[in-house]
Amino acid sequence: MKIAIALSLLVAVASAGVMPGLQQRLPLMPVMPLEELEERITNGELAKAGQFPYQVGLSLVFGNQGAWCGGTLISDRWILTAAHCTDGADGVTVYLGAIDIKDDHEKGQQRIYTSKSNIVIHDHWDPSTLSNDISLIKLPVVVEFNERIKPATLPKKDGKYSTYEGDMVWASGWGKDSDAATSVSPLLRYIEVPVLKQSTCRTYYVGMVTEKMICISGKDGKSTCNGDSGGPLVHKEGGVNYVIGATSFGIALGCEKGWPGVFTRVTSYLDWIEEKSGVVNK
Repeated sequence: MKIAIALSLLVAVASAGVMPGLQQRLPLMPVMPLEELEERITNGELAKAGQFPYQVGLSLVFGNQGAWCGGTLISDRWILTAAHCTDGADGVTVYLGAIDIKDDHEKGQQRIYTSKSNIVIHDHWDPSTLSNDISLIKLPVVVEFNERIKPATLPKKDGKYSTYEGDMVWASGWGKDSDAATSVSPLLRYIEVPVLKQSTCRTYYVGMVTEKMICISGKDGKSTCNGDSGGPLVHKEGGVNYVIGATSFGIALGCEKGWPGVFTRVTSYLDWIEEKSGVVNK
């Protein structure tokens, strides 16, 4: 297993414009090498308007190429996403309140462009290990909240954080909806799945999963996939949507193979988020 993972990473390094192990940064063009680690929503349900008001889509520009990722609205000015999505980006159009990203006239959908200067990548982001795979995007204008656009809540910053192991959580995004798909889904989809024990997740990704990551079960082919990168992992408690993860990576063999999906653990970065954005839940 360790050899297979290493080979996947080496191939990913050789892929133009793609960092090691990223499955997420799926080009808007339809094809991505299977040798890369990937993320997407497979075997999920179609979302309804307003069901995931914190979900944002990110249309990123890299020179004359584009890529698609997800993100989480955490305030009226800030988006939480993955470093592997934004690293090297020249700019990004943020989709808010969207279900159908191909519908320019969808009710409630807003699109806001922001430049590279408003992208904040973790100083210790390491593409070779996928550690500290987290970044922030500052919107150039204040967003007005409504039924389709509302922020998720950061976990309370009190030093006492759950592992969430065994808890049911929600992942959502516009990533590929099957291994056979050749592009991201135009429609927002979601899955409700359990958080996997850290020890179990490490048996799949030997030497890669750290305490700053959180994994979901890939049972029944339900997982994140290409194009879901950076998107939210949410734990619902008392009617509150707590964002506990940002989609990071999966296995190159395919999103429906039953392997866990891996996310950046938000509780490990609450100090960093507060320092860079001022957003905090005390």
